[in-house]
Amino acid sequence: MASDNSSSSDRGGSSLEEIRAARLQKVAELRQLGLNPYAYSWDVTHRAADLQAKFADLEAGAEVDFAVSLAGRVLARRVFGKLAFFALQDETGTIQLYLDKKKIQASMAAADPQAFSHLKQLTDAGDILGVEGTIKRTDKGELSVNVSRYAVLTKSLLPLPDKWHGLTDVAKRYRQRYVDLIVNPTVRETFRKRALITASIRRHLDQQGFIEIETPVLQPEAGGADARPFVTYHNTLDMELYLRIATELHLKRLIVGGFEKIFELGRIFRNEGISTRHNPEFTSIELYQAYTDYVGMMDLTEALIVTAAQDVIGSTQITYQGQAVDLSPPWPRLTMHAAVEAKTGIDFTPLTTVEAARAAASEVGITGLEDCTSVGQVLNQAFEQRVEATLIQPTFIIDYPVEISPLAKPHREKAGLVERFELFIVGRETANSFSELTDPVDQRQRLEAQAAKKAAGDLEAQGVDEDFLTALEYGMPPTGGMGMGIDRLVMLLTDSASIRDAIAFPLLKPERPEGAE
Repeated sequence: MASDNSSSSDRGGSSLEEIRAARLQKVAELRQLGLNPYAYSWDVTHRAADLQAKFADLEAGAEVDFAVSLAGRVLARRVFGKLAFFALQDETGTIQLYLDKKKIQASMAAADPQAFSHLKQLTDAGDILGVEGTIKRTDKGELSVNVSRYAVLTKSLLPLPDKWHGLTDVAKRYRQRYVDLIVNPTVRETFRKRALITASIRRHLDQQGFIEIETPVLQPEAGGADARPFVTYHNTLDMELYLRIATELHLKRLIVGGFEKIFELGRIFRNEGISTRHNPEFTSIELYQAYTDYVGMMDLTEALIVTAAQDVIGSTQITYQGQAVDLSPPWPRLTMHAAVEAKTGIDFTPLTTVEAARAAASEVGITGLEDCTSVGQVLNQAFEQRVEATLIQPTFIIDYPVEISPLAKPHREKAGLVERFELFIVGRETANSFSELTDPVDQRQRLEAQAAKKAAGDLEAQGVDEDFLTALEYGMPPTGGMGMGIDRLVMLLTDSASIRDAIAFPLLKPERPEGAE
């Protein structure tokens, strides 16, 4: 018996246009037979993974009279004279279809006397089929659906990537994510885990009494972060608007209004660079709790991540890009001053002038100090260059300089610092938190300082949100706030090297036409 391995047989040197034309001809032939190549529904009773689990102990050569109905995509075809084997994939996994001419003809003769021939001639890898049958395990040990009836539910016009080489072009994988999902099960698993991670976070916060409230994406004044916003225009209102760069200022308005535990998990937009760690459109969670501070936020942040790891992975021991990471609490809490001193030998605490701080930092090779106008900014440069990348295990860095934290409350004991932490895992920031600034006069001074930078040409500085300041003047209770990047957390818990692997449809440059300069 000759085998027709049709997982890629319709290529055979043919161009994509020729393959598509041949498949369109098959669409026409199916319609001539009175069959709909784009069906409306199929009654699915079982899924591939469930059947693999249920019949895991079925012996080779055994068959059971257990009726099943499945639907999925054909990944590969092996066609012989009176027998064919298809690999069928649904959302849960794959299972083999055992297609015997005698059984199919007996079951489908009334509707299609040549059903088996049409199966061989008019189906291709990539088609979506519905099948009914019973369960058997072949003599070679492959669990299979012994098909009695089939139907083409959707005829695929374009071929899947080659079985052996797959979709290996990284840019094409992101650009045609739908194909990536079809041929790479690990990619589907990443986004399944992403959904479980966000569900775990929402569930944990719900159990702690938090509620989620949506805030505007279109805003007349961008605020809540140092970032360059996207600008758009509303025709009816005749006004420029910004896509939000943070949810902070509106969530704080809700705290002023009387809510005590609130959060929003949603999209943020920043008109910045693209890299393995940054996408201009990303997902974050911001949460605010009245009557607590950044210490309370550390406890909550730790609990959120530990719970998500346990819910999704089943352990707090993970591996990220070959590095072992232990998420077991409690996590270390180091001041920025102590962390920098440990790596550089410089104690910035007694340094009172920016000149002295620059000189000390220059001696140990810290660069980019020419734009630093305060000791705190020099300290932050030293931290970013010498400490950040070394923080592999989860570590809270606390007590930041006031100059780089315009929305945080002054430290209750340390002049020049604020009550702020950033959480670092595998060398990158994962969460950011403050004891929130509630003094409206102090807040105005800091926002006006930011506005001055904006006026001087700083594209990441923001203006003064007068309505937010008015809200603060009505009085905001002591509050702890925290923001966390969901994409980076997904990267961590799915061992994804790039943020593009954690975002279903990352922003990409348009493809250039062939021959374009």
